[in-house]
Amino acid sequence: MATLHEQVKGWHEGERAIHTLLKVPTSSRENPTNVGLSWSHGDRVSASPLVAIGAVDEQGRPWTSIWGGERNFARQISQDRLAMASLVDKCHDPVVKSLGLDRLADGEVGQTSGDKAISALSIDLESRDRVKLAGKVVVGALVGRPNDEAVSQVQLAFQVEESLGNCPKYLNKKVIWAHLPSPQLVSSSLPLPEEAISLLAKADLFFLSSTNGQTMDTNHRGGPPGFMRVISNTDPSPGGDNGTVLIYPEYSGNRLYQTLGNLHTNPLIGLAIPDFDTSDVLYLTGTTELLVGDTAAAYLPHTKLAVKITVRSAIFVKDGLPFRGTPGEFSPYNPPLRKLTTEAPAPLSASKPAATATLVGKTSLSPTISRFTFSLAFKNPKEKRLWNPGQHITLDFGGELDNGWAHMKNSDPQSLNDDYVRTFTISNSPPSNAEQEIKFEITARKHGPVTGFLWGYHISPRAARLEIPVLGFGGEENFRLIGTGKEKQKVFVAGGVGITPFLGQVREIAATDHEVELIWSLRADDLPFARDVLGRNEGIKQVKVRLFLTGGCGESGKAEMEKIKGLEGVKVEMRRLTKKDVQGDWFDKERKKYFLCAGVGMMKVLREWLEGEEVVSESFGY
Repeated sequence: MATLHEQVKGWHEGERAIHTLLKVPTSSRENPTNVGLSWSHGDRVSASPLVAIGAVDEQGRPWTSIWGGERNFARQISQDRLAMASLVDKCHDPVVKSLGLDRLADGEVGQTSGDKAISALSIDLESRDRVKLAGKVVVGALVGRPNDEAVSQVQLAFQVEESLGNCPKYLNKKVIWAHLPSPQLVSSSLPLPEEAISLLAKADLFFLSSTNGQTMDTNHRGGPPGFMRVISNTDPSPGGDNGTVLIYPEYSGNRLYQTLGNLHTNPLIGLAIPDFDTSDVLYLTGTTELLVGDTAAAYLPHTKLAVKITVRSAIFVKDGLPFRGTPGEFSPYNPPLRKLTTEAPAPLSASKPAATATLVGKTSLSPTISRFTFSLAFKNPKEKRLWNPGQHITLDFGGELDNGWAHMKNSDPQSLNDDYVRTFTISNSPPSNAEQEIKFEITARKHGPVTGFLWGYHISPRAARLEIPVLGFGGEENFRLIGTGKEKQKVFVAGGVGITPFLGQVREIAATDHEVELIWSLRADDLPFARDVLGRNEGIKQVKVRLFLTGGCGESGKAEMEKIKGLEGVKVEMRRLTKKDVQGDWFDKERKKYFLCAGVGMMKVLREWLEGEEVVSESFGY
């Protein structure tokens, strides 16, 4: 039988299987987990106001809870041994029940045979420090409070057999303080109640526990609010795919894959999702499925690794935790929120590019906006297809920009989870003659690594051609101005480069007698961009254009503005857009349909102004 040192410093079968599956060399080196608990790790545990703790119940199901609320509630009392004293919800805390502490009389000390495995994660959300712990329960007790039948103090001695300090990635800062809970059970059945679904939508942190049958592991998962998505939440039925099913993306980490290794061996998982504002908590236990590559992306676009959880049991408790927290800054490592394919446009597979785009032209339109022209070649001419006016194209820049795995990269934290797949609205119409060379244009503002790369790329006959895989075209059909009914006036409201879906439809608009109005809000610095757009697109002449400019306008800008004012049908205003500008002097909702494309802030304001009206929109975040 392996010694404790051999068990801790080696890799178990599940971990080695995950390392092989994901093609990482981790198994070739010694496990960095420490045997026992060093005094330095003990100091870090004491300094942490929270400890997530995991245990397995009599049915073999893992559960997770969160104890603490103030520093030093957990402290090292001897070599490899911790003592914890925390208020707990003695009636509903699943870890209290799993350890059998709820069956003890008040103040009775329950000793174990030394084989009850537990795991823990101490965490300080102010400093983003965390230490993983695993070992055995020594003794435990529940000490009641006068005139309080719901809350007791748990006292636990924990023999630590292994410990590991972890990195601060994906932890959003919070200031934690102690709170006296008043637990109220809301639900202990499935499907999840609405309050639990709302908690999942705002949660930016949860804790999870797993076991390989010998040892346990408790860790955290963090990200932007709502990064755990709800696939379904219905009454479970035997043999069906419905029930309560959740999914979360596995972001780039230290590549130890201790949690996933356990789940490969034993797919059972226990989670605790806290609400730091209210002390509400959602406890879950269920079974998992690991999703890799295209299988993960089929649920969560731009995701290479994900865990799908089928919830088997749930407990939602109001005011059940002994702490609350004030939010601080988000982690710079958080990727953008990834929504389900059922909530967003269908994903495109990076493993099956449909065509190749070659950069053939670049035109600077303002200090921060450029137009890039690409020729398009399909791998199989029989599968040749063109885009519809107003659609977007998805390009994979991974081959040019992906430098491989890195554990930490403070200089560019977003790069760790970036697949460099980007979607741009095509700002020109498709060729009218199918035999013509196919060229498309994207007009974009410099923002982020991909556009920065395009800005810096030098087109030269002597330089290697920039060829980018094309994953496909997309875009909502209802965002086309023509073909959505002639009886209504079409009003397109754009913010900055949000005009690009309109540009892709100009030729189509010019071929009709539809009544179309363009309301465009733009920085004064981008006046050259406005002059280019309004001057080179003949079809805009039959569109009523109102241009609203914000910011200062120098001498060169004034000259540009005079040129724009001289264009037929264009009205220029040096001020911010108002509600009355959007609605017009008269407001007849029966005659107007609005198309909106702008950044998040402007889009929110526009939707408030046009509440109850017929509106379709497209954001910058495909």
